[in-house]
Amino acid sequence: MPFITAAAAARGSYDAIVVGSGAGGGQTAYTLTMDGARVLMLEAGRRYDPATETPMFQTPDLAPLRGAGTPDKPFGFYDATVDGGWQVPGEPYVQTRTDDAGRFDWWRARMLGGRTNHWGRISLRNGPYDFKPHSRDGLGFDWPIGYEDMAPYYDKVELLIGVYGANDGLENTPDSPAGCLLPPPKPRVSDLLVKARAAMLGIPVIAGHRAVLTQPLDWKNSPAKLHPGNAAAQKIIGEDMRRRAACFWATPCGRGCSIRANYQSTTVHLPPALATGRLDILTDAMVHEVTLGKDGRATGVGFVDRTTGQQRHASARVVVLAASACESVRILLNSKSPRFPHGLANSSGKVGRYIMDTVGSDLEGQVPLLENMPPHNEDAAGGLQMYVPWWLYADAGKLGFARGYHIEFGGGRLMPGLDTAAGLEWLTGGSYGAKFKQDARRYYGSFVGFSGRGEMIPNERSYCEIDPQVKDKWGIPVLRFHWQWSEHETRQAAHMQKTFAAIIEAMGGRVRGPVESDGARAIAPGGSIIHEVGGAIMGADPHTSVTDRWCQTWDVKNLFLTDGAPFPSNADKNPTLTIMANAWRVADRILERMRQKEL
Repeated sequence: MPFITAAAAARGSYDAIVVGSGAGGGQTAYTLTMDGARVLMLEAGRRYDPATETPMFQTPDLAPLRGAGTPDKPFGFYDATVDGGWQVPGEPYVQTRTDDAGRFDWWRARMLGGRTNHWGRISLRNGPYDFKPHSRDGLGFDWPIGYEDMAPYYDKVELLIGVYGANDGLENTPDSPAGCLLPPPKPRVSDLLVKARAAMLGIPVIAGHRAVLTQPLDWKNSPAKLHPGNAAAQKIIGEDMRRRAACFWATPCGRGCSIRANYQSTTVHLPPALATGRLDILTDAMVHEVTLGKDGRATGVGFVDRTTGQQRHASARVVVLAASACESVRILLNSKSPRFPHGLANSSGKVGRYIMDTVGSDLEGQVPLLENMPPHNEDAAGGLQMYVPWWLYADAGKLGFARGYHIEFGGGRLMPGLDTAAGLEWLTGGSYGAKFKQDARRYYGSFVGFSGRGEMIPNERSYCEIDPQVKDKWGIPVLRFHWQWSEHETRQAAHMQKTFAAIIEAMGGRVRGPVESDGARAIAPGGSIIHEVGGAIMGADPHTSVTDRWCQTWDVKNLFLTDGAPFPSNADKNPTLTIMANAWRVADRILERMRQKEL
């Protein structure tokens, strides 16, 4: 039976243990099992089934508080995240600062599939510049690999999970080979207006790239491209692709998807991996350490069975940490021994260092041209339909900050909710009764919102470590976070605000609220974008990095990391697609080393 008990996991014989079931863990387990390896997956959260738990057709009025966000459901009642958020009961973490400019908020999703169940599905490839940032401006670190190393795996991931988008031939915005991308959905009226008016400012607007099926996958041809020479794997994934339906634009993707039209590890990676018969999954397994043998190699992991509170151990030839960047770091730092008194794989002293998040800043406007729109069918993908890639590479020396950002925006007549007609006083001066209803109809769908997503340069002052006193409810020491933005990030956030205001004004619109010129006030707190990476960076030198180019730890040869922890930089592109592509690349390496009897 693929979902097993803690006792069965402790007795099992496995080629690899994969800790975590999200983008990195799901992809790793998929690649390993489809090519013959026997894998045990350990997930700290509970079992979760999108087919039965997704609220596909429920409207906000059917939910408590009309579906509004609450401390235990920050993204609203219907959000797919269960037992998770920036605060998890019984699982504290320590912030050394609590102000917006200096704190780090840590999001966790304690459920099978992790954050892949509720994420925005934005799937952007890192470009060639993004792998060699230090070579371009002397800041941060280069990756020990280049775009050419990752490109074949981007191709595979796009074919497997289903990503819509288009090829536009723009600088450092890589095109995909023919057949990789699905056609993008039709833009909304507000999207077309943004595109037309942004063009007047020299700002490009192109089709978004998201992991949502706009049409069925090519189940006849893609399996051979994904698994050449592996007839068994081709058969499994071909049959699985046939079971995934194209989106019918009814439900926001953040709720999950019972028809498997968007990417979640629970609907895309795990079903075919389970179909191989070579994947066992244990949920409610809180891994807290990697254990070592006398030869210095990993023997397995120690974990707490959350259903009983008992300590357990599972063994395998290879251990892969993919628990999310900071959670994997926590496991390494808590894995102390005489050989590694400061944490496992930490001879460089770099475990926990160089934590990065995405630079974020938002601004909203109201556009009279979009008022009183006649009723029309504006079905949409529920997220990024179009976006602005970074367009000012040639002006890098003139901006006052390094790197850049992309712009995500949205508008249109979304499903009405509790806040649809709230806060109109800045436009109406306040209204009531019949006049309020008229105002609500007039302004419905006339708002546009812009969000910048920019690159953070790693710095020595943004890191995490084990707190010497605080432990979680299972007695596991927790992380303590230190955080500080540099002027590169704060100036970038101020530039975002200025750009958003210019686009809104070019649309004939009105900006809501102040346009922050002080970047320290404009920038979102660390961790709030939920794109944290780093903490166990890869590199070419064991003295300055934690892993090599294959995400194999320098110190422990059968210990690998396949989440965002090995990222030595955090491009403006959302990291999930790169996590998956890198995990596939690393898993192929593990399989190769296993075949050669080196692991």
